[in-house]
Amino acid sequence: MANSQDAYYLSLLALAECFRTQDPSNIKACIQCLHAVLTLKPPPKVEARTHLQLANLLTQYTKNTLQARDHLQQAWNMSMNIAGFDDVRFESASQLGKLLSMEEGGNAAAKTLLKRAVELSRQSTTWHSKLLFQIAQISVSEQDYGSAGVWLQMGNEYSLMQGQMFTHMLFQLSKIMVLLLEDRSSKEAGHVLDQMGQALEQYNGTLPQKEHLRVFHLVLYVCHHLSSGQVKTVKPALKQLQQSIQNLIQLAEQGEEIFDASTGETLVWLPQEQLCVLVYMVSVMHSMQAGYMDKAHKYTEKALIQIEKLKAESGNNAILEVLQLLLLEHSVICHLIMGSKAQAIKEIARICRILTNAPHLMQAHRAQLHTLLAVYSMSMNNPEAAEVQFNAALRFSQNHELWTFVNLNLAVVYLRCHRERDFDAIMDRINPDSLPSQSHSLRAASFYVQGLHAFFANQHNDGKRFLRESLKMANAEDLNRLTSCSLVLLGHIFLCVGNPREAANMVTPAMQLATKIPDLHLQLWASAILKDLYRQSGDTSREMESNQNHYMFSQTLLNDHVMASHLPEHKLINWTDGPFPMPVTYKI
Repeated sequence: MANSQDAYYLSLLALAECFRTQDPSNIKACIQCLHAVLTLKPPPKVEARTHLQLANLLTQYTKNTLQARDHLQQAWNMSMNIAGFDDVRFESASQLGKLLSMEEGGNAAAKTLLKRAVELSRQSTTWHSKLLFQIAQISVSEQDYGSAGVWLQMGNEYSLMQGQMFTHMLFQLSKIMVLLLEDRSSKEAGHVLDQMGQALEQYNGTLPQKEHLRVFHLVLYVCHHLSSGQVKTVKPALKQLQQSIQNLIQLAEQGEEIFDASTGETLVWLPQEQLCVLVYMVSVMHSMQAGYMDKAHKYTEKALIQIEKLKAESGNNAILEVLQLLLLEHSVICHLIMGSKAQAIKEIARICRILTNAPHLMQAHRAQLHTLLAVYSMSMNNPEAAEVQFNAALRFSQNHELWTFVNLNLAVVYLRCHRERDFDAIMDRINPDSLPSQSHSLRAASFYVQGLHAFFANQHNDGKRFLRESLKMANAEDLNRLTSCSLVLLGHIFLCVGNPREAANMVTPAMQLATKIPDLHLQLWASAILKDLYRQSGDTSREMESNQNHYMFSQTLLNDHVMASHLPEHKLINWTDGPFPMPVTYKI
C-alpha cells in the first residue's frame, strides 16, 4: 500500500512539473496537482517542499498571499524538524519574510522570523549572507539606517571570514548605499566612494564579477553626484557605467558566468536584466537634469518596454515595480516640460494604479505623487490645487532634496498669485545661503526664484544680480533648462528697463536652448519677448515669424490644456487622501 501511495504522489509531482513547464504553462492544473499531493500525506521532506512550491506559485502567479503565507509557515515549521534541509528551511523563511514585510505593520514579524533564520544559517554561507541582506533591506525601508548598517557589517565580517571576496565587496558597497540614503550630501560618502573605486581596481575576481561590482559602484557614484546637481561633473562616470553594462552583457553572451564555483558564491546585487533597467533609469535622471527631454523620453520608453518584457517572463517583482514607478515619475515631469499635459496626467494615473495594486509602496512614493500632481496643477494654471498638493508633499517628504524642490515651486505659486506675505513666510526655506540640501542645482534654482521675486517687485538690479548667479551656476554644470529660464527672465528684465540689445542677447540663446530641450512653455515666453523686441526695432519679417511661433506654441498648449482638463484622470488634482477618484483597478 505504501509503495502504491508513493507512486501516486510521485506521479502527481511529475504531472505538476509537466503542467508548469509546458508552453503555455498551466499553473492552475499545476497547483491542483500539488494540492492533491498534500492529501496523500507524503514523507515530511516531500510535504515541506510541496508547501514551498505551492507558496512560490501562488506568490508569482496569483494575489492569494494569505494562502501562500500559510504554505510558507508550514514549510518553515516542518523544516525545523528535518536535519540537513537548509534549502527549504531558509527559502521558506526568506519568502515568508518578504510577504510579511509587504503587509501593513508586518515588518516586526518579518524581522523576528529572519533574525531566527540568520541564527540558524551560519553553516550555510549563501543563505546566511542572503538573509542578512534581506533583514538590512527591511531596516532601510523603515529608514532605520543604523540597524541596516549593523546587519551589513555582520555580513561584511562573515563573508571576509569565509573567504568570499565578491560577497564581501557586495556588503561593502551596500554599506555605502545606506550611507548615501542616510545623508545624500555626505562628504564622507563621497570619500568612501572614491576609496571603493580604488579597491575595485585591485579586486582580482573573475571579469564578470569585476564588471558587476563596477556597475554597482558607478550607479552609487553617479546617483550621489546627480543628487548634488553635478550633471557635468558626473558625465564621464555615466559613460563608464553605460560601457560597463555593455561589457557585462557581452560577457554573458560569451558564456562567462558571474558565479565562481571555487568559492561557492552565488549572490549578486541585481540580475543582469534588472541592472540594464537601472542603468536606463540613471541615464534618464541625468538627461532630465541636463535638460535633454527627448533623450530622457527615449531612455524611459526603452526601460518601460524592458520592464514589461521581464514581467511577462517571470511575473511581477518588487525591484521592477519600484523602477517602473521611478521611470514614470520622471516621465511625467518630462511630458509637462514638453507641454504634453494630457499624457502627463495619464501617466500619473498609471502611477496611482500601481500604488493601488501595491499599497506597500505608497509610503515611499506618496510625497512624489503629491509633487507630480502639484506640478501638473501649476501647468494647468490651477494654483489652488497646486498649493494643496505641494503642502501635502511637504507633510510626507522624507528627504532634503524633495522638500527643497517643493518649497521652491510653492514659492513660484505664491509669486504668480502676488501673495507676498505667503512668500515671505517660506523665504527662509529657499534662501540659497541656508538651504538644507547641498545640491548645486537646487541652490542655482533658489537664486532663480530670488530673481523672479525681485522681478515681480520691480527690483530689477537685484533681479539681475540673482539671475546672473543662477546662470553662472547652471552653466558650470550644464543645467540647460535652468540656463534657459534664467536667460529668458534676464531678457524680460532688460526689456522692462529699456535695454533691447541686452534683452535680445539673453532671449535669443534662451530660445535656442528651449527649442533643443524642448520646453514649450519657455518657447512661448521667449517668443513673446522676441516679437516685442522685433516690433520695437522695426524688423517686420522677424516680428511676423515670432508672432507665428507664439501663436503656434500657444495653440498647441491650449489644445493640450483642453484635452487634459476633460480627461477623467484630471480629477486626481483634488485627491489628497483615501481612494483615488477614478477607476484604478484595471490592468496596468
